[in-house]
Amino acid sequence: MKHLKIFVIAIAVCIAPLAQSQTITEAFVDSIVNKSMDLIPQAGVAVAVIQDGKVVLSKGYGVASVKTKAKVDGNTLFSIASNSKAFTTMALGLLVDQGKLNWTDKVIDYIPEFKMYDPYVTENFNIQDLLTHRSGLGLGAGDLMFIPSGGDYTIDDIIKSFQYQTPTSAFRTKYDYDNLLYMVAGEVIHRISGESWADFVQNHIMMPLHMDRSASIYYNLKSKENVAEAHKVEKGKVIQIEAYDENRAIGAAGGIYASVNDLSKWMLMHLNDGKLDDGTQFISPKSHNEMWKAHTNMYFNAKPAKPYRTHYNAYSLGWKLQDKNGYTTVSHTGGMPGMLSQVVMIPELNAGIVVLTNAAPGGYSFISVTREIEDALIGVNGRDWVMTMKNYIEHSDGHADSVVNAVWETVKKAKTKHLIKEDFVGTYNDNWFGNVEITLKDGDLWFKATRSPKLTGKMEYYRANTFAIKWTYRDMDCDAFAIFSLDENGKAQSIQMKGISPNIDFSFDFQDLDLKRVLE
Repeated sequence: MKHLKIFVIAIAVCIAPLAQSQTITEAFVDSIVNKSMDLIPQAGVAVAVIQDGKVVLSKGYGVASVKTKAKVDGNTLFSIASNSKAFTTMALGLLVDQGKLNWTDKVIDYIPEFKMYDPYVTENFNIQDLLTHRSGLGLGAGDLMFIPSGGDYTIDDIIKSFQYQTPTSAFRTKYDYDNLLYMVAGEVIHRISGESWADFVQNHIMMPLHMDRSASIYYNLKSKENVAEAHKVEKGKVIQIEAYDENRAIGAAGGIYASVNDLSKWMLMHLNDGKLDDGTQFISPKSHNEMWKAHTNMYFNAKPAKPYRTHYNAYSLGWKLQDKNGYTTVSHTGGMPGMLSQVVMIPELNAGIVVLTNAAPGGYSFISVTREIEDALIGVNGRDWVMTMKNYIEHSDGHADSVVNAVWETVKKAKTKHLIKEDFVGTYNDNWFGNVEITLKDGDLWFKATRSPKLTGKMEYYRANTFAIKWTYRDMDCDAFAIFSLDENGKAQSIQMKGISPNIDFSFDFQDLDLKRVLE
């Protein structure tokens, strides 16, 4: 779940690769993390590195909470967000090994009420289609059902939602990242095994791997001690916010809390071809290979630029695949409000990296620290990633601030004498999102999503038939436009929406809403 935008920076620096991997030392990692934390406001960072099949570093930096000042260490638990997706595919792989499931089984064989936007797609949608971001739906479609947290949507609501979504590409032709279909995959696990996704992951993955502190969802935490709190960075200040989501349905897409110590055990099992540390085959080589096989093409270049010489970028099952300087990397990122993470493995080098952070953007240390270590492992001397991300954030935030500020300046100058605000009041419905109420409060129009209570805010007139909504929810920058369509008498009949900031997280898919006035 990206939760949050993942920025792909294409860099063509023509520097010859190093002859061999660099030995990763604690001093080397310390220098990278400390540089990032000195230059850019952030809370905490935890890092683990595997080299030549051994954990060579696992430690924490900074604080788990700016309020308590508790220090981050190797056992501090972070929300790993979409890095949970690989646990979902692992759970399915275990069921395949048990003969209870085939990767190409139809979803409707297990969830008969599952219904997509087209009968052909519904009939042919298989288990791997749930996992490979090729559904035909747009980026983050339906994510407003769980971002921001606090909505009352159930897995049944999620299953019903796809028939009302509008595709943006043909089925199985294009990569567009999604979260909701992973939640459906979690329900498949539940219906086959009889255990909830959360219990299955806890009992059949975390326990055998001795990931003793980790939890499949927040509610399964054995203790709230040494758990990182989420933070945002606003005007150079690190502010603590709420991180966990009350909705258990999101687990299979992004619910896990884990430490770098525990995730090292997870990476070692993968790097050991699916075996536990005692040699027991945890997942069959066939299923493990299926999870690490390219299923959805994202990028290909037959003549790639130095220094990385990346020919391809693809999505497998809960993992991203990419070649860099002749090595295949297996990776994923994760993002929840105030929590950003990355896991990278380089199987040919028997190497892995995990970086967990608890502030957004926090210098994007989950990118910069990972990339610096990865470059050293694959023998590339190409970039100061800490400065690259610092410069990127400053430029991106500066542009976004100018766009947002211009909108609110227009609002300040807007003339509203011609408006009859009562013409906009009413209830509007979207088939998958539910009802929105537009009300008058002390002479101002207010927007309220009845099933997602944090999406409540005052509506300020912008221009034409458009209002700018400033949400009472401020943990993320997600203010939005509401664009009304009027009938011949000037009475509002429908609402289209879109985010105001160009940096808005893709999970705020306001543009997918089609709100129609409910006749009274």
